Amino acid sequence: MNIFRFAGDMTHLISILVLLLKIYVTKSCSGVSLKTQELYALVFLTRYLDLFTVFISVYNTIMKLVFIASSLAIVWCMRMHRVVRRSYDRDLDTFRHYFLILASFILALLVHEKFTVQEIFWAFSIYLEALAILPQLVLLRRSGNVDNLTGQYVFFIGAYRAFYILNWIYRYFTEQHFS
Repeated sequence: MNIFRFAGDMTHLISILVLLLKIYVTKSCSGVSLKTQELYALVFLTRYLDLFTVFISVYNTIMKLVFIASSLAIVWCMRMHRVVRRSYDRDLDTFRHYFLILASFILALLVHEKFTVQEIFWAFSIYLEALAILPQLVLLRRSGNVDNLTGQYVFFIGAYRAFYILNWIYRYFTEQHFS
């Protein structure tokens, strides 16, 4: 593991903690896109199918479990928690995220390393994650009001992606057989 991947993982964890803090302290999900959260849950569920077949390290396994559990917990809170779900604004969260899912799946079928179920779902998760923030950005644009914690959540998600781009560049130049 390199410093860029670790920094990316930590900023991703911070983004999740900021979002959970917002939801649990304020008992509100106002300003948060349920569609983005559902997309992230789908990303991690499809990306980490190897959790059951490949052991890389304890750190890797724990991070996979944390990302899956936290994304499902956020979706559950926004859909099922009796107080939090009342603050969700469906009228602002109108992005048609099913098109993102369909486009990502078609792209995964066309552009992948190997034609296996696990590889197709991994490619799908990579493509979908690149687009998953769009419903959140559209919701923030429509609402015109960004509270502090929601803004910090979006910032840390962006930082996480930036660190992972640096991770991939670093790995490309330092690891043999990296693709």
